[in-house]
Formats: sequence, structure tokens, C-alpha cells
Amino acid sequence: MAKANKTVETTESVSDYLTKIKDSKKRKDCSEIIKLMEKSTGLKPKMWGTAIVGFGSYHYKYDSGREGDAPLSGMAARANGFVLYLGSDFPKIKELLPKLGKHKVSGGCVHIQKLEDVDAGVLTKMVKSSFDHKKKTHDCG
Repeated sequence: MAKANKTVETTESVSDYLTKIKDSKKRKDCSEIIKLMEKSTGLKPKMWGTAIVGFGSYHYKYDSGREGDAPLSGMAARANGFVLYLGSDFPKIKELLPKLGKHKVSGGCVHIQKLEDVDAGVLTKMVKSSFDHKKKTHDCG
């Protein structure tokens, strides 16, 4: 029997998630990133698992047979900053990443420490481009 996915959409409150972030600056940045993503996607945020704020959903199936659902775009506050789940294959990534500001890339994730380290306009374009690309290329729920 296949192991159940840990990261699934829940009915938990995004507001409760924000309240649990003890550092006020990080909580404010997190709230601003969520607003930016909500505006870029046109969707309300939902919790995925206990620590990912996601927007929309799509179904994936790997060649191995493993499958599940994931947010089209998402973010999570971590100890050292924020992880933005955008994917690595959207059309404008090579154009926008160099303009973003201070960040690191790992797989399909962009890592930033503080919102002030990046250009919010460029981040907005990245979220929109990534979201639109995933909507076109995946089985969306």
C-alpha cells in the first residue's frame, strides 16, 4: 500500500498559521507575501499540511505511479526565511530571477530571507507566470 501524502489541503486557518509566527517582522512579511500571491493568483489562500499556504491545486502523477495533489503556488515561513513554491520551468524564470534580488534556488523553490531583500514587482510577475504556466500544463482541481 502506498504511503499517504503528508502535504494535503486542510481546513486549517491561514490566520491561525500567521498567529503562530512569533517574530512580528517575519509574520508581517509572511502576511504581505500571502497578499501578493492572492492578488497574483486571484485565489484565496488555503493551508496545505501544517506549514504551507497554497493557492489553487493540481494533480500530479509520477512515472513511478505515485500521485497526489499540490498547490499551484505556495509559500511557507521557515526558520531562515521563506520558501516560495513556484516550480522551475515557467517561461519567464530565466528573465526574472536575476532581477528578483537576494535569493537562493533549490529545485522548484525560491528561498528568501526577508521580503525587503527582493523586488516585490518582480516577485509578483514570477508568481503570476508560474501560476499561469502550471494551470496550462497540469490537471487542475
